[in-house]
Amino acid sequence: MSIPKITTTTDITLVTLQGCPTELTFVSKVFSSIADLGVNVDMISLAPPQGAFTAISFTIDDNDLGKILSFTSELREKSNIKTIVSSGNCKISIYDAEMKNTPGVASAFFAAAATANADIRIITTSEVDISFLVTAADYNATLSAIEAAAK
Repeated sequence: MSIPKITTTTDITLVTLQGCPTELTFVSKVFSSIADLGVNVDMISLAPPQGAFTAISFTIDDNDLGKILSFTSELREKSNIKTIVSSGNCKISIYDAEMKNTPGVASAFFAAAATANADIRIITTSEVDISFLVTAADYNATLSAIEAAAK
C-alpha cells in the first residue's frame, strides 16, 4: 500500500440520538430536517437495532450546535428520544485508494490509535478511508500515532 493521505478537521460536535425508531423513514426525516436548517452532516453511524429502537450518531461543525439544539429540543418534546452532545472534537481521516485491496489496514490504524490511549468518540469507514473522531485533548497524540503507522 502507498503512504495514505491524512487529513484533519477541528471543532466538530458529535450528536447521538438514542431511542430512535428503526424505520428508515424516521432516519430520513431526521436528516431532511437537519438539511432544512442548513446544517451539513459529516460522519453518520446507525447502531444495530435493539428491538424497535436504535441510536443515530452524526457529526456537525461546532458552529451549527445552536441550530441542532433547537431541533433536538423539538424532537424530544414529540418523542422519548434522548440527545447526547459532545463538542470540541477533532476528526482524523486516513485515505488510500488501495485500502480496499489491502487486508489489515483498519487493524493497523486501530492499533496505532490505541497506543495513544485516545478517547475515540466514533469511527466511520468506507472501502478507501477510515475516520476517527477524537476529543481535542487526545488529538495531537492520536494524530502522531496514526502518522507514524502510515509510514
